[in-house]
Amino acid sequence: MTHTERKRAWQQHIADWQTSGLSGMAYCKRQSLTYCRFVYWRKKLAKPEVVPDRSAPSGFAKVAAIPGTQAAEGLTISLPGGISITGLHAGNVELLGDVLRQL
Repeated sequence: MTHTERKRAWQQHIADWQTSGLSGMAYCKRQSLTYCRFVYWRKKLAKPEVVPDRSAPSGFAKVAAIPGTQAAEGLTISLPGGISITGLHAGNVELLGDVLRQL
């Protein structure tokens, strides 16, 4: 049974249980279902499905090398508006946080 088929079957069980007037435990006994599985699916199906929004920013920045340049002086950060921070390396990278907080 595929996940979609299993989901449909449990949706039907939950709908039948809601119209039965029985307690969850009594419905499960009558249908030969495992009560803990019934509770799991009842909670799972009660939550709206979360579909990731691919258009929202992910929190990650795209990094790409600029063709024809050499990284001789460390890392260069280019920000919108033409601001560039150059010369970052392991010895001064903590300075980047201080600079960005000031912008």
